Amino acid sequence: MWTLRAAVRRGAWLSRLVRGRPVPRAAPPPPPPWSERALAAFGTGKAGGLQGRGGGGRGPRAHGGTSGAGEAEEEPEDAEEEEEEEEELLRREPLLPSGTQRVCLVHPEIKGGPRKPTLTRAEWQVAEAKALVHTLDHWSVVETMVVPTKAPDRKLIFGKGTLEQLTEKIRSLTEVTAVFLNVERLSMPTKKELEAAWRVQVFDRFTVVLHIFRCNARTKEARLQVALAELPLLRSNMKHDLARLDGHGGNSRYIMGSGESFVQVQQRLMKEKEMKIRRALERLRQKRQLLGRQRRRREFPVVSVVGYTNCGKTTLIKALTGDGAMQPRDQLFATLDVTAHAGSLPSRLAVLYMDTIGFLSELPHSLIASFSATLQDVAHSDVILHVRDVSHPEAELQKVSVLAALRGLGLPAPLLDSVLEAHNKVDLVPGYQPSGPRALAVSALRGLGLEELKAALEAAVLSATGRRVLTLRVRLAGPQLSWLHAEAAVQDVQVAPEAGVADVTVIISDAAYGRFRKLFPG
Repeated sequence: MWTLRAAVRRGAWLSRLVRGRPVPRAAPPPPPPWSERALAAFGTGKAGGLQGRGGGGRGPRAHGGTSGAGEAEEEPEDAEEEEEEEEELLRREPLLPSGTQRVCLVHPEIKGGPRKPTLTRAEWQVAEAKALVHTLDHWSVVETMVVPTKAPDRKLIFGKGTLEQLTEKIRSLTEVTAVFLNVERLSMPTKKELEAAWRVQVFDRFTVVLHIFRCNARTKEARLQVALAELPLLRSNMKHDLARLDGHGGNSRYIMGSGESFVQVQQRLMKEKEMKIRRALERLRQKRQLLGRQRRRREFPVVSVVGYTNCGKTTLIKALTGDGAMQPRDQLFATLDVTAHAGSLPSRLAVLYMDTIGFLSELPHSLIASFSATLQDVAHSDVILHVRDVSHPEAELQKVSVLAALRGLGLPAPLLDSVLEAHNKVDLVPGYQPSGPRALAVSALRGLGLEELKAALEAAVLSATGRRVLTLRVRLAGPQLSWLHAEAAVQDVQVAPEAGVADVTVIISDAAYGRFRKLFPG
């Protein structure tokens, strides 16, 4: 249920990668001081999005800065070897054909039984499938068929009579170059048999979504996670190829006296590839944990922004932070990497908004599992903001999908119980009123309801982080006032010049207040 620039060999297929190249634009305005301080907690001195905590760039140098203890992070001697190994793992063959594709979308509508969807209708499933196809460059849906089936688990999905009618119809569509069969996964034998019958290439939901993931991943961590998710597909292809080879007697031959048969060699190579990908991801995970510890030491609150794909998360973060460098895209899975964006709450308290991968219903387990490490960042946030597109006809089903995914991450119960909902795109639903005490109506695009949302986020952050509002009396001649400006959110300063003091109202954490009392006793 889950939002690339694919690494390819020189001269290989480059379709869809153009979208991943940066577009020249005017430099954004200088960031406020709190933006620099907040993003420094993640090992960068630049405002805007911090692409993929621990996943961006090449090796430890990409993170810059120093560890929380003030000592420079040493680059391992074998960093170049690890870099070359990771790049080799990311060299893969294309999943989908290049060039213009005219697609026939076939949606099997389950007429009864336990597999029949209860919270959705075929027309909305078809609409989401069309959106997936239209996310691909130069791909378009030229024909849509909703075909009933009573036993979707059978080998060829449909009954014999239905399949014959469907085959006749597809063969008559001379302009069609591919069929998108809107099922989760097709076995290789089924795929080959349908392609032989329909005389065009056939793709399932898993392959299409996986290709979109490839095209949209930016950081090395996201690209490696996609490579990990591809392994079940590669194993399925290998199993089919080996079975075909076995029919010709080539499967049991030994390789150059090694004691291994051809199939054993292929299985070993696949297992080694998986181990290498997992090791590379573990190295990046350790770097991300280091940056997370730096952030927690510096006590910057984190708000994780989650939601169904294309619900407007990135647009909302841009509206909340004023980050002109963010470029939201109206497409599925535009965000695959967790990115950090500095903002401030009404009290001028600095906060980090984490833009996360979007969710989608009916995604294969391997895709969910491969991105679970990235989404574990949500578990370390202080507040979760669930963005919902209330203009979508299936908004409630999307909510169910997102909450099920969050529960699958094993998040702490207090964090799940305190989720705030931003009901986005209310400008498209005249007279909309949210229900529930923790839901607010907003339009990220029109700027509606943003101040109310910031106030609710501030209350949630203060409650979750143990911060409190205090009024402290400080001497004007001393360093206390400057210290409070640096380590707390100063709300108000009332100066008494005749006494040489000031009453300072601040929002301060328990830890920072303890340091203040230790540095300035009395």
